[in-house]
Amino acid sequence: MSSSVEPAAKVVKSDEEWRQQLTPAEYQVLRQAGTERPFVGEYTDTKTVGVYHCRACGAELFKSETKFESHCGWPSFYAPEDAAVIEKVDTSLGMRRVEVVCANCHSHLGHVFEGEGYPTPTDLRYCINSISMTLEPAE
Repeated sequence: MSSSVEPAAKVVKSDEEWRQQLTPAEYQVLRQAGTERPFVGEYTDTKTVGVYHCRACGAELFKSETKFESHCGWPSFYAPEDAAVIEKVDTSLGMRRVEVVCANCHSHLGHVFEGEGYPTPTDLRYCINSISMTLEPAE
């Protein structure tokens, strides 16, 4: 049976706990659905092989193999790890976008766009804020 109810976060902290754990810039993006400026994020152009984790809770989000060059100013991926993210319709800017949040702690990661014509297996672009992630390089 399908349900439209969003799954409960596995990591639940008070607003004060998040503020103590995260820098003000991290908090603004991860907990207040902000966006970092384009072309300034530490992972926008990185080619390092590894796994990207949620900066707030450490959950595995994306593998570097799914990262591609979209030239949009933010790291782009064509697929998240299984069940790693929740997609939510976002109409906050007067248009329809799909917000991407961590399934583990419900922190804001970015947005996903479809049908832009990138030569990827999914025709999806997960446009993710660098500040929302940490990269664990492969050994």
